[in-house]
Amino acid sequence: MIRCGAASLSNSELVALLLRTGSTGESVMALAQRLIATAGGIKGLSRLSLQELTRIRGVGMAKAIQVLAGIELGRRISRLSPEERFPVRTPEDAARYVMDELRFEQQELFVCLFLDTRYRVIDKKVIFKGSLNASIVHPREIFHEAIRHSAAAIICVHNHPSGDPAPSKEDLDVTVRILEAGRILGIELLDHLIIGDSSWYSMKEKGLIPE
Repeated sequence: MIRCGAASLSNSELVALLLRTGSTGESVMALAQRLIATAGGIKGLSRLSLQELTRIRGVGMAKAIQVLAGIELGRRISRLSPEERFPVRTPEDAARYVMDELRFEQQELFVCLFLDTRYRVIDKKVIFKGSLNASIVHPREIFHEAIRHSAAAIICVHNHPSGDPAPSKEDLDVTVRILEAGRILGIELLDHLIIGDSSWYSMKEKGLIPE
């Protein structure tokens, strides 16, 4: 890594650096390769909990914490913006802001981005967990948070663990309800994004949210 840089290392070599040492009768490289294989690849590794990691032979609490810390740092760095508040000018900006956080989630999460008058992110909050339907996703909770943050606009985002970002009827119904509530309160719904695996769907781009 010193000689060639971090980008030159394989996934197994990077994980080996996080693990630092191997286990009895197994080198750190062999342990890293087995860990990745057990997890089903780097994507799977990012989904493992602390308890799941420590159940893997050779991975104790300290090693598991080191791996999780490295994964979390990567996620946070990927969301950093050079500006204090991340500016959202296009649906792609919003998708990029949440992609790494949501694309590997195995449970549906409904997230809201709260924006100021210049469409910069004030805050991001998980509002609901679980499959979307009109009885669970209620505009009351969404706009309670928007008012608390003095937001001028919001962007709603949720993920499809299947990896396919195409909207369901429930997704469309929920969007209509949020749009109508926002109009009454004077808080604009800029977009509703659905995040898949390295893909996303913008209801604004598809004309489902009017200008």
